[in-house]
Amino acid sequence: MNVATVRSGIPLTKIRPSAGWFNLNLRELWTHRELLYFLIWRDVKVRYKQTVIGAAWAVIQPFFTMVVFSLFFGALAKIPSQGMPYPLFAYSALLPWTYFANALQNATNTMVEHQRIVTKVYFPRLALPLAAVLSGLVDFGVAFVILIAMMFFYGLAPRPAVLLLPVFLLLAVLTALGVGLWLSALNARYRDVRYAVPFVIQLWLFASPVAYPSSLVPSAWRWLYGLNPMAGVIEGFRWALTGAGGPPGPLLLDSVAAVVVVLLGGLVYFQRVEGTIADVV
Repeated sequence: MNVATVRSGIPLTKIRPSAGWFNLNLRELWTHRELLYFLIWRDVKVRYKQTVIGAAWAVIQPFFTMVVFSLFFGALAKIPSQGMPYPLFAYSALLPWTYFANALQNATNTMVEHQRIVTKVYFPRLALPLAAVLSGLVDFGVAFVILIAMMFFYGLAPRPAVLLLPVFLLLAVLTALGVGLWLSALNARYRDVRYAVPFVIQLWLFASPVAYPSSLVPSAWRWLYGLNPMAGVIEGFRWALTGAGGPPGPLLLDSVAAVVVVLLGGLVYFQRVEGTIADVV
């Protein structure tokens, strides 16, 4: 320590590695909230920079996926849609799923994409995957307008359960953050992760009640199916918005438990490797 610096009265900041298995320093993250805001805003601007149709891309992906699902699963395969038009059934599930899939993929790549910042400047590394997850809410908001228009088109009015919609959206955010923390830390060490994630997301899509209702899953396996965090999120989101199918019940409880485990595990693992990410990224 420089004695002259101490005598001059300039404040010193000591950076130490976190101690213990779980020492989430939320105060430090709050101190860097302006950086978090900048990262979120930067992700949104870069995403649509030099694009012709801009934010309309947030609508194109779930909308055209809904068209394909309606043709093959609705019209041809005759998958039950809980008494509502299949396009509305599919789009109300694709909306939270598309947000989750994009947020997860962005969070996975965030450490590698910001490696120049990570290796030169100290800041809470948690801000990077958190910004990637939160920036996706802008796209979600744009695509949500189309869902409201579809509900008016089919003459379906929102139910009182719509007040629970933010709860299910929060579960989707926490799921994307929890899994994203695991994958972003792993991707910094093993670049194979970034190539495996699109394949995993594709399989996860068909393991979630997006194109079909969870009622098609045999009751004996329903508890295992509920361990998929997005199962309860999607069923709850669709029920809160349209009132179809009834509340998710035990399926939601299983999914909430899975979200908690994934999020806490992701925070612990991310904290353990945070101090060495700059050396391996």
